[in-house]
Amino acid sequence: MTTNRKNGSLYTHINNKIATIEFGHPASNSFPSELLERLRKELILVGQNNEVAIIILKSEGEKAFCAGASFDELVAISNLEEGKEFFSGFANVINAMRTCGKLIIGRIQGKTVGGGVGLASACDYVLATENAAIKLSEFTIGIGPFVIEPAVTRKIGVSGTAELTLDATNWKNAYWAKEKGLYAKVFETIKELDKEVEILSEKLASYNHTALAEMKKALWKGTQNWNNLLTERAAVSGELVLSDFTKKALEKFKK
Repeated sequence: MTTNRKNGSLYTHINNKIATIEFGHPASNSFPSELLERLRKELILVGQNNEVAIIILKSEGEKAFCAGASFDELVAISNLEEGKEFFSGFANVINAMRTCGKLIIGRIQGKTVGGGVGLASACDYVLATENAAIKLSEFTIGIGPFVIEPAVTRKIGVSGTAELTLDATNWKNAYWAKEKGLYAKVFETIKELDKEVEILSEKLASYNHTALAEMKKALWKGTQNWNNLLTERAAVSGELVLSDFTKKALEKFKK
């Protein structure tokens, strides 16, 4: 499956029970709403495929893993309904990752911001390079990482999320993310990262698929309320993005 470059691209490759879903966008692999919706649908589709045991989630190129949501769409929000719908994009993808029934390996090759940190957090096992620094900069524009917070906190705890959110202008390096539990392993090069992703996914795909599916359920126990919770959080962000503070901050970024 592909999309045009304005709305990014999405490719799925299935081989030996392993589905690799790769997304991309010219703006540092950021997500316009249409691409988020395509990713949500693809996760559900692949999750229902009996020929798939494991999902690898990755992005294009060798630089940023994901720059979060589309800045152009963020700037264009003009009312509460548009705001809620915009922020529901990552909510819906995280819920699809949570409920798709297949374990997801995250392959993080570079810097990750905002919603991208949410995607990494919603993976079941993450491998990264030492260039894969993370940042939650939402406070700087008058909003907060409310939609992705449950996924991030589930991985790195309340103190980790607080540190990441409150220190909104600074990057946390890949080793910080590993120490907190977001990344399982960190590698010096993309070549080493890809080799490990290949070895791990092949091992997992060789295991009992029912056991893998049951483990997915066990890992996500206690998150059944997330459909409602993340939608509520999207409404909070949708309201905040209309504030004078955010409008002024976004104007500065545009300039």
